[in-house]
Amino acid sequence: MSSQERHYESHWQEEEYYYQNPEFIGQANITDPGIFDRMSLDNFPECYKEFADLLDWDQYWHTTLDTSDAPCWKWFVGGRLNACYNCVDRHLDSYKNKTAIHFVPELEEEPVQNITYQELYRRVNETAIMLRDFCGLKAGDRVTLYLPMTPELPITMLACARLGIIHCQVFAGFSGKACGDRIWDSESEVLITMDAYYRSGKLLNHKANADEAVKAAEEQGQKVNKVLVWRRYPGTYSSSAPVVEGRDYFVDQLLEKYKRQEIAPASMPAEDILFLMYTSGSTGKPKGCQHSIGGYLSYVAWMSKYVQDIHPEDVYWCMADIGWITGHSFIVYGPLAVAASTVVYEGVPTYPDAGRCWRIAEELDVDIFHTSPTAIRALRKVGGDEPAKYNYSFKHMTTVGEPIEPEVWRWYYEVVGKGKAVIVDTWWQTETGGFLCSTLPGIQPMKPGSAGTGLPGIHPVILDDEGNEIQPGEGKAGNLCIKNPWPGAFQTIWKNKERYIDSYYGKYCRDKNSTDWRDWPYMAGDAAVMSADGYVRILGRIDDVINVSGHRLGTKEIESAALAAEEVAEAAVVAVTDEIKGAVPELYVSLKPDYDPSDDLAKKVSDAVADVLGKIAKPSNVYIVPDMPKTRSGKIMRRVLASISSNKDVGDVSTLANPQVVEEIRRQVQSG
Repeated sequence: MSSQERHYESHWQEEEYYYQNPEFIGQANITDPGIFDRMSLDNFPECYKEFADLLDWDQYWHTTLDTSDAPCWKWFVGGRLNACYNCVDRHLDSYKNKTAIHFVPELEEEPVQNITYQELYRRVNETAIMLRDFCGLKAGDRVTLYLPMTPELPITMLACARLGIIHCQVFAGFSGKACGDRIWDSESEVLITMDAYYRSGKLLNHKANADEAVKAAEEQGQKVNKVLVWRRYPGTYSSSAPVVEGRDYFVDQLLEKYKRQEIAPASMPAEDILFLMYTSGSTGKPKGCQHSIGGYLSYVAWMSKYVQDIHPEDVYWCMADIGWITGHSFIVYGPLAVAASTVVYEGVPTYPDAGRCWRIAEELDVDIFHTSPTAIRALRKVGGDEPAKYNYSFKHMTTVGEPIEPEVWRWYYEVVGKGKAVIVDTWWQTETGGFLCSTLPGIQPMKPGSAGTGLPGIHPVILDDEGNEIQPGEGKAGNLCIKNPWPGAFQTIWKNKERYIDSYYGKYCRDKNSTDWRDWPYMAGDAAVMSADGYVRILGRIDDVINVSGHRLGTKEIESAALAAEEVAEAAVVAVTDEIKGAVPELYVSLKPDYDPSDDLAKKVSDAVADVLGKIAKPSNVYIVPDMPKTRSGKIMRRVLASISSNKDVGDVSTLANPQVVEEIRRQVQSG
């Protein structure tokens, strides 16, 4: 194999540094660069005591890292603690009257609910007792949650954690069938859901989806004995779906029996399971990532305090959904572990208009804002001038979930952050539990489009397909791997250890029988390049790399180049088979308001890609579309676009946020 075939090519130019303002550094939770030395491989794994010491332990551990069943790592073995206690009970002495959760309903006429730590404690206790006494649930049982973004979701999660029940939250935007698959895989006998919730101003009939989930699970052999239904408006049933006698129960009615009752938190082994988080792949068997109690909680607490720079007096808003790992780690467990006031927003960020986010930020005086490049691009597209109209002030902003294009990064910094907020561009995965690469906001400068270095305790390396290390600054890209285990990493795939080993550790394992962690580098599945300063830039999933005449191009590079054209709001690249070149990129773009599609504009975008990346990356076609096909969480469904480009069946698109646009795009491509 030639060296050209062995490496991904990176045509991305390095961006300039942006330096944080002295005012931020003066208040930052960490400004000591010595943290990197303390967390070096020479001090591994004992250095992670620093993370675990952020928690309250019932019993200290005797083994920091147990590698006897490598690569199923066990952290803080012998230690005992309770996740709910660490997120709620221990804050009562100092913060009982402080807001724990700001719930913002989608309808602006509905008031914000400010739930104090004392009220959260009461509601979690009552819910936990109900789960134990009415449902008969105990430590180790699995429960599927199919809940939207309302306070009842974190309350239910914490109630499960209080008892040691393993929760499996399914994103409310998933179909009933997808939820049923997860009920089946986790072997849940109880489903907890909600009758209805708001999305784009409409009260959606969610109970009907829950009924589909129960049916889908039972068709696969998993019977659900009880369906607990939180009501969006207690006392009023907002769904037209029938209530099944003897199976369905309204939680607000059940809780009447348990008012003001308390239950002691279960003292759980650190290596026991806190939750299952299923990856969101659209095909194949669902993959239940199994996260531990002690390792995971210590990891997200440290990340919340030092990377998100959350202080107890801050109002922190992560605009993700708790149905994803970002919401678990950085709406619920991480922020509450460090006594934050965390915002839970029910709806879409652009309802009823593009100013909604900034009105919420102004009303709640949000200090820290955390969202995805998908949301940033959407806000830039529909309301690029909106942030300037509102009187809010962020000290810190996060971007997460996918690489952010430098052009979009600069808008986020200059317009949303008003040129003052520090940005951390974090890279991590469902499987990793928390951030792996980022700049530390009080120590390292920012670089647009770059995820930064490995965080303290995380030691990334770029490997080619043969396992050779690509040195920082070589300008070549390869497979991003992590040399060492870390406490936030998932323990295994639920009920499928073989798939876990093959998918994440098999490629570069030096000795399958080894219990030495050095023989088991973690393979992330992302293509990346590391610059001379150690900053990592993600080029997209390895599967998304397009091989054009032997040149392996990252889709994210091409999309980023397209966004350099000022008219472009969103871009998506797919690979199309070509007889001569093997594959060629096709580019779909949508425009900002006030711009109209034209052949000249399509040529301008195509030329922009060639100018930035070279002619080898020039798209075979540029389609200017009215909108991208998107999931309910706002992710562009490139699979659908690839099917259209290849003239294949797009499959079921009914669960998309905008299914009607698929046929519009198909007609446009076929007529073009």
